[in-house]
Amino acid sequence: MKTRLAYSIAILGWFAVIMQFFLMLMDKTMSSVESIERFFSYFTILTNTIVALFFTMKSLNFQKVDYKTWLTPIAVYITVVCVVYQTLLRPVWTPEGFQIVIDELLHSIIPVLTVVYWFLYDGAKHVVWSLIPKWLIYPLVYLIYILTRGMFSGFYPYPFINVLEIGWQQTLINSVLMCLLFLMLFSMFIGLGQRLKLGYYS
Repeated sequence: MKTRLAYSIAILGWFAVIMQFFLMLMDKTMSSVESIERFFSYFTILTNTIVALFFTMKSLNFQKVDYKTWLTPIAVYITVVCVVYQTLLRPVWTPEGFQIVIDELLHSIIPVLTVVYWFLYDGAKHVVWSLIPKWLIYPLVYLIYILTRGMFSGFYPYPFINVLEIGWQQTLINSVLMCLLFLMLFSMFIGLGQRLKLGYYS
């Protein structure tokens, strides 16, 4: 069951990311180059790619990755994707046709399956508070990247960090709130993981 779930997450992850890539390329309102650049500006795409890559290597038993240490932050990253979409983006985004299927895979199904895998298998048994600063590097680097790119391109992938529409002050406030969301979820996962760990070894 464990291996099958890992395979399923990997397959669904690659399918959703690749299909989203082709859907963006089919958008004729911008050039192919701009479509590709914007594609890799979404935290959703980058994080689902990380999930797909992680579970692919896990399924193939690639030996050079510390799966147990990295499963928790990956579960948190993809949980943020789900939470932000359900609370902030779903009310203002109305996909149509096949895009609905891909959206649900990227923002709902894959996050849930990843957290289920974390809960049932390796992740919950290997959580360490001291790793939080290391785990925060990815979202912080992403934030700096999109804000810097946005200054030159005028494109910001999400409305809550769109400097052109809400200004720098609100963007920075929202960025701090997002960092707090990551910290809260890291703490929740670690706290739950430690309780589960006691259950595993008691």
